[in-house]
Amino acid sequence: MAINLHESAQSLETAIRQSEEFRELQQVYQEVNDDRAAKQIFDQFRQIQMTLQQKQMAGQNITEQDVQAAQSIEMQVQQNEKITRLMQAEQRMNMVIGELNQIILKPLAELYGQF
Repeated sequence: MAINLHESAQSLETAIRQSEEFRELQQVYQEVNDDRAAKQIFDQFRQIQMTLQQKQMAGQNITEQDVQAAQSIEMQVQQNEKITRLMQAEQRMNMVIGELNQIILKPLAELYGQF
């Protein structure tokens, strides 16, 4: 019996969408988006993160101004309960995805002797 990996992946996608972790992430993400001030802080935080990551990937130096901007927005993020809850929910979802990734890659790891 041949197994269709794409169908299995589609089933996994459905399971992720129905999971408690994903539903919680959706809920707190919507709460942040519904709060104008929280959304603005969150968007600034993400923009600074992306800018710093792009600089690192391009081998560019991160300036003192970059560091100060990141620290400033991080303080605002930590003081906003909705954003804090969103980031906690993201972390839980990332842990689930990491666990799923390990399960999915286990056959390859076993094949190449990493288990």
